[in-house]
Amino acid sequence: MMKILDQQPDESGSALSYAGLIEKIEILRSTLRWSSRLERADIEKLLKQASSLRDEVMQMSHKERFVQAAVVEPLRGDQSRGARRQALLARSFIFEGTFGDNPKLLEALEIAEKAAPTDLPVLIDGESGTGKELMAKVIHANGSRSDKPFISVNCGAIPENLLESELFGHRKGAFTGATNDRKGKFESAHTGTIFLDEIGELPLTGQVKLLRVLEAHEIQRVGSDEPIGVDTRIVAATNRNLRKLSEQGTFREDLFYRLSVIHVTLPPLRERRDEIPLLIQYFGDEAAGALKRRPVRITPKLRDFLLTYAYPGNIRELRNVMYRISCLAGDIADVDHLPTDMRPTPPVSASMFGGANEAANGAANVRNLLSLSDAKRAASDEAEKAFLQRGLQEVGGTVAELARRVDMNRSHLQMLLKKHGLHSKDFRRAHAQANARKDDEEANDEADIG
Repeated sequence: MMKILDQQPDESGSALSYAGLIEKIEILRSTLRWSSRLERADIEKLLKQASSLRDEVMQMSHKERFVQAAVVEPLRGDQSRGARRQALLARSFIFEGTFGDNPKLLEALEIAEKAAPTDLPVLIDGESGTGKELMAKVIHANGSRSDKPFISVNCGAIPENLLESELFGHRKGAFTGATNDRKGKFESAHTGTIFLDEIGELPLTGQVKLLRVLEAHEIQRVGSDEPIGVDTRIVAATNRNLRKLSEQGTFREDLFYRLSVIHVTLPPLRERRDEIPLLIQYFGDEAAGALKRRPVRITPKLRDFLLTYAYPGNIRELRNVMYRISCLAGDIADVDHLPTDMRPTPPVSASMFGGANEAANGAANVRNLLSLSDAKRAASDEAEKAFLQRGLQEVGGTVAELARRVDMNRSHLQMLLKKHGLHSKDFRRAHAQANARKDDEEANDEADIG
């Protein structure tokens, strides 16, 4: 055991050596925690040395260099996205649900696959609804603790005065209402995984106590001085920028580094549009099973809308929509089954609001709109259509060139053009005609000069 502490990081600078060293330190810490052959003072001394070395290593792996190096394998350069996706599944990768071949998502899944067999802490970030808890379950399911408990905790939903009791438990009589001894979430997750969702909402007092658990692998119940050893793998998630919060002083920097030994970022659904058809099918079947009915059929109009909608709520929003339309529709679902504030609206013309001489009719025209949000959405659709028309005119109807100029995925751009009824061939034809006229004019000018 002492040899592990005496080892130095590989001088070659291999990023993988950092991962191996950190894992050895974690093994050392766990071994020492349960050792019965050493005196307590010796154990504390070695734990302090291990913690100090671990801090230094995490500082050196500031950009998670070893994770990125592990992901960038020779195969990756030779594989298409579809091949990378199939390779994950071929390796018996456990994933409940469906996923496409977005490169950012595949990279996140490959990192999760490599991190799963270790006990290293993982930090997952991404917008709300992108599937952070699902990713935590993927890491748990593909690891050595898959048959042990998976305990989920929403840090933002626990009142600050109950936080310590909720996480670490309490003794009978510790406070008013504590009528019995109670285990906390960390004890319940012993030998398994604890998922700390919305970790950015954890108050500073709770951050200090969590840091102590990470350092010592033990907790104390409220009202007790007796330490209780816990062997728990920590996976945390947030939709906030913890590095920025640490700079602002609202999140402890040392806790951030301990949690983000492995850092996984999930892209929003609007960047993973190849998944939307898969998710529509998956959640449609899931909803049908839950409601005990046949999967609902979707009209082309509704399907076009679902494929091009921005999904600010990401995967969670799409899932809720599919459950809603599966419940409200009979055999066939249309846009009328969508939530009111989500439905597409026809273009709004200025005449709907009335001119200066139509003040009397103005109020009635405004009332004809479903809501202010509908008016905003319609105006936004008009602006989007005008932007696309102007862009196609500038590039002569070449979709690939327009996608390059506006930094947009070509397939997404094609869906937007379809949404607004715009055809690139019309713009190519107009561009060709304009060029032909220009050539004729130049020829006539030369003839006049001659």
